Parts: sequence; structure tokens; C-alpha cells
Amino acid sequence: MSSPRDRSSYTSYKILSEGFGPGYAAPLILATEAGPHHSDLRAVAEAVAGTEGIAYATPPQVSEDGQAALLMAFPRTGYQDKATADLVHRLRDDVLPKAPGGAAVHVGGPNAVTIDTAEDIGSRLPLMIAVVIALSLVLLIALVRSVTIALQAAVMNLLAIGAAYGVLVAVVQWGWLGPALGFPTAMPVTTWVPMMIFPVLFGLSMDYEVFLISRVREEYERTGDTRTAVARGMARTAKVITAAAAIMVAVFTTSLLGPDVAVKQGGLGMAVAVLVDATVIRLILVPAVMELCGDTNWWMPGRRTRRTTTAPDTRVGEETRV
Repeated sequence: MSSPRDRSSYTSYKILSEGFGPGYAAPLILATEAGPHHSDLRAVAEAVAGTEGIAYATPPQVSEDGQAALLMAFPRTGYQDKATADLVHRLRDDVLPKAPGGAAVHVGGPNAVTIDTAEDIGSRLPLMIAVVIALSLVLLIALVRSVTIALQAAVMNLLAIGAAYGVLVAVVQWGWLGPALGFPTAMPVTTWVPMMIFPVLFGLSMDYEVFLISRVREEYERTGDTRTAVARGMARTAKVITAAAAIMVAVFTTSLLGPDVAVKQGGLGMAVAVLVDATVIRLILVPAVMELCGDTNWWMPGRRTRRTTTAPDTRVGEETRV
């Protein structure tokens, strides 16, 4: 059985890139309504061919009914190069609006689709992050009846996701340890990867948070002491959270063995986030912050902070002090 790298799609891409330049493997496709002014199409092609960054533009091809025309333009740079994105914007904003005839010329093809998708995702990503965080805050407040803990959880989860994004940039874009992890060269992060891993990672982080805080809340309701509640909650959940996180890290890491660099990026980001969340955040930061906040952890508008004193727990084999 042949490997994915031996398929004709990979082979043709490599031949075009090495023989004619990286831009020939993903040309720009320009389409327009031809109409009666076919002579203007050649002027459009000449204007495109003379644009800086274009290696070659084909003569326009007109449909049989004479209503549509297209031409192909080959950039000098590959589809992942920033110069290619600048070229697409230059064609749309400067070159084509000034083309003879006044016909609307539309730029498409693999390069343009990738650029448009990246810009659309980038413009909507902040809104998606805000909606996910807001919904998680509402659910946590309803579950644990504490605004402070809900805010802590949102900030901690953002730290884990920020760590994942940082590692992705360092490995994929900067090339740190890239070859060792299956990324042969520095490349941009695939457009859909940050958008897809954010809700998945936020959901996993919130799952660990709810499991831990639920146990801490139970102990606090029974003892009335935050320090004791945090210690016992950690003791009851740390092994389970660590085991669950280890399984998820192992699953996500296996994506590095595959051929698709986009899947590798997603798996790497999720593995890093889960690892950071289950170690640095759940075992260090969350207990430390809750210890510092004390009774403020359980603050809720309209509810007084608990100030009751309970008798010491005398169960055999357990300590009430840490």
C-alpha cells in the first residue's frame, strides 16, 4: 500500500512547485462576465500579468455563450506566503477596479479561498471566545453559586488555551522543534485550527474544573473551612483528573504520527493545553488562588459569607488540618 505522500496530488504539487515556482501549484482564478466587450478582456489579462508578484497570466477564455470569461494568474510565492495574501488584496483593491471596461472581475482559486477563510475566522474568533466564556460563567454560577469561582475558572481556562496557542506559534510558525514533531519547515498555523481547538479545550478544562470544585464545595458545606475543603477536594479528585488528562494527552499526541499538518497542529495544541491544565493549573494555581481568596471564594450577590464554626472532624484516619 502506498503512503499518502506517494499519491498523485502530492507528486503533482511537488513537480509544479519545483519546476515553475511555488505559486504555480495554487494559481489564482479570475472570473468575470464577458458581455459584448471581449476586447477589454485582453487588457485585463495584461494588467494582471503586469502586477508585481504575478509570474504569468493566461489569455482569457470565454464561455461558449459569450457571457463569462476566466483567466489564471500564477503568483511567484506559495499559498502560505504573506506576499501572496498581499497580492490578492492588491489585485482586488488596486488593479482590477482600474481595469478597462468596468466589468467586475472576481478573484478565486485555492489562494483566495484560504485568505478569505482566514480573514473571516479571524474577525469572528473574538466573538466566539466571548460567547463561550459568558455561557460558561453562567453555568458555573448556577452550579456552584459563586461568582468568584466562576471568574477564576474562566481565567484559568484562558491560561491553558493561551499556552496551547503559544506552543503552536513557537513550533509551527517559528520552527522550534518542528522537524522532531513532524513539521518539516516553518509554516503558518492553519486557519481553522485555533477556532476548532478553543471550544474543545475549553470544554475539557471546564469538565475538570466542575469535577474539582464540586468536591471542594461539598467539603466546604460540611466543614465551613476553605483551606480544609480545598485540601480534601484535591485529595479526592487529583488522581482521577490526572488519569483522565493523561489519556487525553496520549490520544491527542497520536495525531503527530499522521501526514496531515493541520490535524497535527490541532492535536499538538490540545495535548499541550490538557497537559498544562491538569498539572500547572489544577494542581498548583487553582488551590493557591482559592487559598488566597479564603471565604471570598463563595461570594454571591445577595448572600452573606458563611461564618459558622463547626466541631472538628474526628473520623479515624483523616486529618482536619493541612
